[in-house]
Amino acid sequence: MPESNSAAKKEVKNLVTANTAELVLQVSHDVARADSLDEQLRIVMEAVTKATGSDRGTLFLNDSATNELYSRIALGDVKREIRILNNSGIAGTVYQSGVGEIIEDAYNDKRFNHSVDQATGYTTRNILCAPVRTVKGDILGVAQTLNKQDGKEFTQEDLSIMQAITTQASIALQGTLFIERMEKLRQQEAEFLNVVSDVSSEINLGPLLQMIMTAITKMLQADRSTLFINDEKTNELYTQIGQGLGATNIRLPNHLGIAGAVFTSGKTINIPYAYADLRFNPAFDKQTGYFTRSILCCPVLNKDGKVIGVTQVLNKKGGPFNEEDEQRLTAFTSQIAIGLENAQLFADVQQMKNYNESMLESMSNAVVTFDEEGTIVTCNASGLRILQTKADQIIGQKDVEFFTDENAFVVERLQTVRDENEPDIFLDAVLTIGDNNDQTSVNITTLPLLDKDSKAIGTMIMMEDISSEKRMKSTMSRYMDPGLADKLMGGGEELLGGQSSVATVLFSDVRSFTTLSEELGAQGIVSLLNEYFTIMVDCLNEEEGMLDKFIGDAIMAIFGTPFPHDDDPDRGVRCAIDMMNKLREFNADRKARGLMEIDIGIGLNTDTVVSGNIGSPKRMDYTVIGDGVNLAARLESGTKQYGAHILISEFTFKALKGTYRYRAMDHVVVKGKTEPVAIYELLDYHTEDTFPNMVEALDYFRSGMECYRKGAWDDAIAKFGTVLTLNPKDKASEIYIERCQHLKENMKPEDWDGIWVMTSK
Repeated sequence: MPESNSAAKKEVKNLVTANTAELVLQVSHDVARADSLDEQLRIVMEAVTKATGSDRGTLFLNDSATNELYSRIALGDVKREIRILNNSGIAGTVYQSGVGEIIEDAYNDKRFNHSVDQATGYTTRNILCAPVRTVKGDILGVAQTLNKQDGKEFTQEDLSIMQAITTQASIALQGTLFIERMEKLRQQEAEFLNVVSDVSSEINLGPLLQMIMTAITKMLQADRSTLFINDEKTNELYTQIGQGLGATNIRLPNHLGIAGAVFTSGKTINIPYAYADLRFNPAFDKQTGYFTRSILCCPVLNKDGKVIGVTQVLNKKGGPFNEEDEQRLTAFTSQIAIGLENAQLFADVQQMKNYNESMLESMSNAVVTFDEEGTIVTCNASGLRILQTKADQIIGQKDVEFFTDENAFVVERLQTVRDENEPDIFLDAVLTIGDNNDQTSVNITTLPLLDKDSKAIGTMIMMEDISSEKRMKSTMSRYMDPGLADKLMGGGEELLGGQSSVATVLFSDVRSFTTLSEELGAQGIVSLLNEYFTIMVDCLNEEEGMLDKFIGDAIMAIFGTPFPHDDDPDRGVRCAIDMMNKLREFNADRKARGLMEIDIGIGLNTDTVVSGNIGSPKRMDYTVIGDGVNLAARLESGTKQYGAHILISEFTFKALKGTYRYRAMDHVVVKGKTEPVAIYELLDYHTEDTFPNMVEALDYFRSGMECYRKGAWDDAIAKFGTVLTLNPKDKASEIYIERCQHLKENMKPEDWDGIWVMTSK
């Protein structure tokens, strides 16, 4: 507060006349009888204006909270409140200096603000301005009158009279100001308690943040404020509302900037000049066009002392934030923390509720929940569709009222789950639903609903619609790539109902399976097959083949149906070679673990087959049938006789586009057929260890086969014997030596047509 000027006081006292003293005394009595500050100010300024012969006058009081001079009354035609900084203009100069002034020509004084006259239409000629002092010399404000009447100038006597009146009235003014200040504080505390009460009753986070920010902005007389809440999932501070920012949403790392510093330290930061602080990021001001002067940032702590957010207030009106502002903000945030946590919890619960509801509504399965009494509480959209009902027809119904007659088994299952508190699964159940008593096949899972203490609070049933289309798709996904299954289902009745196409069929079988089963036992053989099938199916998927079925230890697969490729025979051959290579790796691993190795045979044939959905209404398989399938099975069986691992028919051989290592194995008539078929052995999977001297051996084998077909038994035996010298493990050569010896004894060369008839499958 400006210091008093003793010299000025002495001058005033010397100029006060007896008439002035009487006027001053009367004003003092009138002010003392006034009921309010506004009335007191009116009395004082009426007296000053009349005593000095002025046109109008204003008394400015100093607001220490904002460092502003404000008027509470104006005489003349214009009556409004005016606020100016207490260090600007003529009034501000007088307040700061404590010395009254007479301004003879207002427009020639650079301190005079012309805009006030322009705004009001009034013309100011001269000004009389004096500080309002208490008896002790403290300055409460400034009294100012305008335009001496009759075109005269203000005098030192006018200045003395003004100061005498205002000084005498200051005693009552000071008391009234104190009372008004106390009343204002009482109102603020009442508002504080009301806001805290409102905050405690609001559980919606958005309105709560709006309420808090409005209260803080008003309470601290700030320009705007923001409440940041910590998101523990992302380690970010976020706000959903900011005063003066409209609908702007902000997210920032909870360790950066001033808000981050307050959050990590848990201590209040008061910055009087934002741009002088290195922690302040001016980018946001540049983005919004806002100018940040001062910042007060306070942590929000819960009842356990944990920082859950940060309150940031910007630009206090009239200057920087003070210690009282810090205390009030700290007290307020401590009161609102519980409300914030409750609102955040409510928001999380609401989000989870919405998530669960959306999830239930998006499910293709029916979900129906019941309370402890068996009353239906919820039913999702799929449930309404599958049960062919409407929400108002099922919600609120008892289970015994809705599931009646043929569907009464549902109630029995629900009661069993309530009694035993254990889940129940019922597959391929048939529900009779709708006005037309339609029957729908469903899988029903019944579950108990438990609270956190494992106490039953209701039951829930889930129904999976297993109509023919859905069941078929589920089945298809088990033996082919899901994408292929989607295509198959999209083909409709034309594909599922049956079609004829050229396909390559692959059969593979584990050799000596009976011996393996006896040695490994039930659990061991199941474990072995699961490992083996996993590897083999991966080989099929790699070439986009379709697994038709597992037949015990055997595999049946198809290449070319339901969706053909240009190179399906090659895909089948590459798959067979890959299966043998993967089997070699599989056996190496088993051998290293001291486990028994396994061996397989593979047969492939390319022919026209019929594919389609075959079975009963409750159990169907998509498969292929035809002579081409049977020949592939015969070739797989023939691998044992020839000591081969991969045999392909002449139909597959002729359709191949790639180049492979092979040998012509035989011309045979398989069991059940009359026409001979040429068969070939694929050898690409072999290594030097498994088939030594392959190139030379294959040359002798081809020569032996030529002699064999001509009936030159002795020459053929010699050639095959040379093959055995090069590869002692070549069982095919051993077979042909035995066959030649048999034919030599039982067949004349001229009767021999080179065709061998197989007598076994």
